[in-house]
Amino acid sequence: MSEIIQLSAEVPSELGGQRLDQVAAHLFAEYSRSRLSSWIKDGRLTVDGAVLRPRDIVHGGSLLALEAEHEAQGEWEAQEIELDIVYEDDHILVINKPAGLVVHPAAGHADGTLLNALLHHVPDIINVPRAGIVHRLDKDTTGLMVVAKTLQAQTNLVDQLQRRSVSRVYECIVLGVVTAGGKIDASIGRHGGQRQRMAVTEGGKPAISHYRVLERFRLHTHVRVKLETGRTHQIRVHMAHVNFPLIGDQTYGGRFRIPPAASPTLVDALKTFPRQALHARFLKLIHPATGETIGWEAPLPDDFVWLLSLLKQDRSDFIG
Repeated sequence: MSEIIQLSAEVPSELGGQRLDQVAAHLFAEYSRSRLSSWIKDGRLTVDGAVLRPRDIVHGGSLLALEAEHEAQGEWEAQEIELDIVYEDDHILVINKPAGLVVHPAAGHADGTLLNALLHHVPDIINVPRAGIVHRLDKDTTGLMVVAKTLQAQTNLVDQLQRRSVSRVYECIVLGVVTAGGKIDASIGRHGGQRQRMAVTEGGKPAISHYRVLERFRLHTHVRVKLETGRTHQIRVHMAHVNFPLIGDQTYGGRFRIPPAASPTLVDALKTFPRQALHARFLKLIHPATGETIGWEAPLPDDFVWLLSLLKQDRSDFIG
């Protein structure tokens, strides 16, 4: 499968005298600069019928014509996997991801992923890089994700993520009593000794998280975290870095602890919580087609709600 693209535009006088790749980026802003530059080099984007180089100057009144074929991405298989769709139109899809669903095929997860489900639900999404997936959630993290259904929407959403104009707010349950909210500004990179782990490291990529307290319990806290950046495992690494690791996090969770004299039910729930207690609760962005700011909320999943109820009961039993 592939998508045929046929577009044309006249160069306005105010853009005359600039490089072709710069003018093309203005006139065909729905496509990335690197993709447009590639099309120019391949002769797919012409000026008055002539093939030019990306750095060549173009003049006002010239006609840019784009005739390109966008090849399907990857050799992935469409699979009928149920999706909890929160919102959908011709441009984007917002889902509430369950725990246990891997987002993208990788070693050990060749299929059964969100990407395989998307190919079944929106077959044409094969023509969009990474099947429209512009950001990810860990396998056992639940909550909201936006997916681009078109190449233009994908380019726009990636740009929004890079400009940090997409608002992503998470909720988590951490070990320890957090006294006040704060900002964590600590670069994240691959762990020196364990490549599957991330770590706060001087040589890492900039990473900023903002957190605030929603509710305190005897030995735990319900916390809301807003991401300013989107690094791999960012919230899990950052909260562990400030000594408030997430409940159920087998990778960054640290030493297991329970409140003194806690009920057997709470002890069992804390010991057996099957995943990191992390949920992508709120998502807000600028719609790539309409320009309207639009947002969604995903309610906390049942296992998260159950653990919160046990922690509240524990606090009530001992504090009153």
